[in-house]
Amino acid sequence: MSHYAALLEETTQFAYGARPMTKPPPDLSALTFEAAMKELEAIVRGLEAGTAELDKAITDYQRGTALKEHCLAKLNEAKLKVEQIQVKSDGTLSKKPFTAE
Repeated sequence: MSHYAALLEETTQFAYGARPMTKPPPDLSALTFEAAMKELEAIVRGLEAGTAELDKAITDYQRGTALKEHCLAKLNEAKLKVEQIQVKSDGTLSKKPFTAE
């Protein structure tokens, strides 16, 4: 697996306990997860093709890294919003934060 494919795979996996994310560049903060993944996939395909000049490849790689961080941050945000619904012994429902078991 190429380094670029590994970058994409790491982004698509939901890793528990992921490290804190750095603040994304302003142009990334408005991107949805789906839009960022689509752009990242396009960058990965272009880098794997190996046809770009060195300066463009470096710029694309840097953008891809920022997109990866943005996607991981979005996944962590989603993880925090997920809750588990529990049925108590008396039959009532309650919510608790999601935890990996």
